[in-house]
Amino acid sequence: MSDTPNNDAGKSITPKWIRGPQDFVGGTALIAIALFALWASSDLQGMHGFSFGAGTVPRMFAVLLLGLGIAVTVVGLLTEGAHLATYAWRGPLFVSLSILSFAITIRPLGLVISAFLTFMVAALGTHETRWKETTIVGIVLTAFCSFLFPYALGLPMQLWPRFLVQ
Repeated sequence: MSDTPNNDAGKSITPKWIRGPQDFVGGTALIAIALFALWASSDLQGMHGFSFGAGTVPRMFAVLLLGLGIAVTVVGLLTEGAHLATYAWRGPLFVSLSILSFAITIRPLGLVISAFLTFMVAALGTHETRWKETTIVGIVLTAFCSFLFPYALGLPMQLWPRFLVQ
């Protein structure tokens, strides 16, 4: 072990010609999303004269996003900017899992149980969760959704599990 300080600790993995790595990577991501949207909408009917087709608006927004992505990428190349920040995966992971759990449990378990379960899974997304408060808010939001969707909006949603309602 050496007592000399390590100069590699503050080094970036991006090339030196990229002056603002965060802007460069963000702009590149926007370009990738825009190119995917253009590809995905390529088989939709476009604009003919003054009539809009199904693919007109998606392509229009994809082109705008492409221009924005190019501009952000150029800013990342020309101006000094922030280095890449670390990304916290816990929040997006548990929110995605909560959406999947709702999709899987809404039919067999009904709205009441699946909404509460979804809220509790999403609460796992942060280590700062206070479980007593989270449970109370989950119960209140579940009760609100249980009245809003079937009664106020008139949506035919099953409230309770099938095995309880026969």
